[in-house]
Amino acid sequence: MADFSAVLTTAVFALVFALVVAALVVVVVRGRRRKAAPDAIVEAPDLRGVRAHTGDVERGRPLPVVLVHGLFGFDSIGLPGARLDYFRGIVRHLEQLGCQAHAVRLPGALSVPARAQELVVAIEALPHPRIDLIAHSLGGLDARYALAHLGLARRVRSLVTIGTPHRGTPVADLATRGPLHWARKLLGAVGLSMEAVEWLSTESLARFNRDVPDAPGVRYACVVGGMRARRPRIPLPIVPVHAYLRRISGANDGLVPMSSQYWGETLAEIEADHWAQIGWMMSVRSNTFDALGLYSFIVARLGDAPAIQRRAATGS
Repeated sequence: MADFSAVLTTAVFALVFALVVAALVVVVVRGRRRKAAPDAIVEAPDLRGVRAHTGDVERGRPLPVVLVHGLFGFDSIGLPGARLDYFRGIVRHLEQLGCQAHAVRLPGALSVPARAQELVVAIEALPHPRIDLIAHSLGGLDARYALAHLGLARRVRSLVTIGTPHRGTPVADLATRGPLHWARKLLGAVGLSMEAVEWLSTESLARFNRDVPDAPGVRYACVVGGMRARRPRIPLPIVPVHAYLRRISGANDGLVPMSSQYWGETLAEIEADHWAQIGWMMSVRSNTFDALGLYSFIVARLGDAPAIQRRAATGS
């Protein structure tokens, strides 16, 4: 039943995203222009040779990693032998490198506090006294809230956010007070919660950042993703969204402006769309990004992990 719910919410997300694309096609064609933010220099991390950041470790090994999904995400769905992972192949890859990894499942589209509470419950159920968190998209906000307000900081050494809209995204603005407001209300009327979308608006994130301080003793870092190449490989399904965001916010990953993704230490700036960041390629146009290498790089940076450094450097 849980898997069916995850499939249903994923299907709803696909429908909403299709509506967003349709609306943005109209916006882009009409040429609604606003001043774009200055572009930033974007460079992919060198994953061939990684130097670790020295930190506390457990017997010379990296701390266990908990992966936190974004809006309408999941840990794993499907049937035995035919399952899909939100973080595609990443748990298995990290475990092959000697790092224990867990993907948690949170409510797909509830509020950040509700999702954060479930994140705490999931982590409390794990046997590890201390962990590192790697969170994608909305999951980064859930983690920040849990660290600041729900006592999770005592179990967490570091939080790395990937593609997280720390300052909101104009795409959510369209659904909260823009032309897609009616679609969100319609879905709510038939019992499909879209509460999380309200937490992703630029106005909501301005309040969030005032009310959710960084937890003392926790290392905060980020990976910032977007498409900035002179001739970017933009997957066709997100071309209108990327074009809309680029006009009003500058470089972006197809859902989140790059300028919104910075929080704490910047580990890397990558040329990758919002889905490539978790190992999913929306088209052959975006099949060059090494997501597995990115997560190896992150884990190696989070602690003194010689084995992972050697394996990441050799590709074995």
